[in-house]
Amino acid sequence: MLFTSQSFLAFFVVVFAVHWLLPTHRARLLWLLGASLFFYATWNPWLAGLIAASTTVDYWIARAIAATPFPRRRSALVATSVGMNLGLLAYFKYVNFFLRSLEEALNMAGASASFPVLRVILPIGISFYTFEAISYVVDVHRGRVAAERSLVRFMLFITFFPHLVAGPIVRPNFFLPQLRRPKRWDWMRLHLGLQYFLLGLFKKMAIADRMAMFADPVFGQPANYGTAAVWAAVVAYTIQIYCDFSGYSDMAVGVAHSLGYKLPQNFKLPYLAASVSEFWRRWHVSLSTWLRDYLYIPLGGSRTESDRQTTRNLMVTMTLGGLWHGAALTFVVWGFAHGCLLVANRRWRRWRAAQPALDAVMETAPARLAAIVLTLASVASLWVVFRAPSLSAAVEILHRLISPHDGWLPPLPRRSLFILLSVVIAGHLAGRYSLAKWCIPRFPVAGAALAYAVLFTLTLFLAPDSTKTFIYFQF
Repeated sequence: MLFTSQSFLAFFVVVFAVHWLLPTHRARLLWLLGASLFFYATWNPWLAGLIAASTTVDYWIARAIAATPFPRRRSALVATSVGMNLGLLAYFKYVNFFLRSLEEALNMAGASASFPVLRVILPIGISFYTFEAISYVVDVHRGRVAAERSLVRFMLFITFFPHLVAGPIVRPNFFLPQLRRPKRWDWMRLHLGLQYFLLGLFKKMAIADRMAMFADPVFGQPANYGTAAVWAAVVAYTIQIYCDFSGYSDMAVGVAHSLGYKLPQNFKLPYLAASVSEFWRRWHVSLSTWLRDYLYIPLGGSRTESDRQTTRNLMVTMTLGGLWHGAALTFVVWGFAHGCLLVANRRWRRWRAAQPALDAVMETAPARLAAIVLTLASVASLWVVFRAPSLSAAVEILHRLISPHDGWLPPLPRRSLFILLSVVIAGHLAGRYSLAKWCIPRFPVAGAALAYAVLFTLTLFLAPDSTKTFIYFQF
């Protein structure tokens, strides 16, 4: 049930209307829980049951952790919950990848091995709600949050349908307190939710889906396309993945606001980052902070005895972060490469700090602009590895980027690529200088309504005939 589909619109209208007509807070929680499970069950009812079952187990484990004073027992309970969640994730998402990798390793060692390919249905969004469950149990163990006493509230925290299948990854100390507070109708909050949803809809349908028309043919058969087409495809995919994922996040935030809830901001103008470390503070913020708090810092973070250990922690974190995205070597290499860039950036910043004159130059506007361009070029180059169907295809595309090749050009009007690229750049600049926050409150009601109508009309006009599923649904 895509956010861009008519079926979701009908579903949401019913959920929204009944939610605000119900007289009590508990009735609304039960209604939203039922709606969230139905939302997931429309894709696969058996896997909706799996989420409900694993969530119930995590609920009781957290209650047991809070109830026992014995450290070893508490640690064993945490290990049980984390092991269960990672085990489910490993089975559904990685079992065939691990079997294939083991088979290739044995064959390279001279042993004859052949493993069957298991027919496993990947639950949509399993990586997101698995990380939410792990963060909850770990935070209860650390004493950061109290164990939730209501199974209804805890299950709604995990399954709340706006963020269920593609995030943002919600922390328990952020969302559980909201579930305890009764909600009141607020026209301004509904207005804010509408703004977010329309912006996300425009990003997804008018920009991301149209950019896919340039990117998909080239990434599917790179050997058939020349250098100009490959450059167009890489630029298009760089725009597509940002507008697709941030568009989903905006729509999720908008839907949540209309129901009286707040979700965390997941993107902070990432393509204006002046370094790779800054990029990861702006891109998929809920994942990068999760990896920092539950993997990087427990490994030792940057407060280690040696620079080598810090480098190890960064590389392990980013490589596993790459693997989180999918069971393929392309994601592993993508994460590893980002780890290398983070290590290089960390050493560069440390060396630069010891050169006062250079540090002063790097703080100037031209130097920052050059740093933004270099960072964006690095990120876009690695998006090639992320998007390519194989490492060999990624190498082929990167080779054609830097070495002139003849080939086909996509039979598409390239003018729309540059127009939409300009729209994305203008949007980043407007966000950078807070132009929208300044303009929107000063719009008269009639003017705002007209702007929303124009934006919605443009979305429908620019959207391709067929809507693509969200990229991050596969993760």
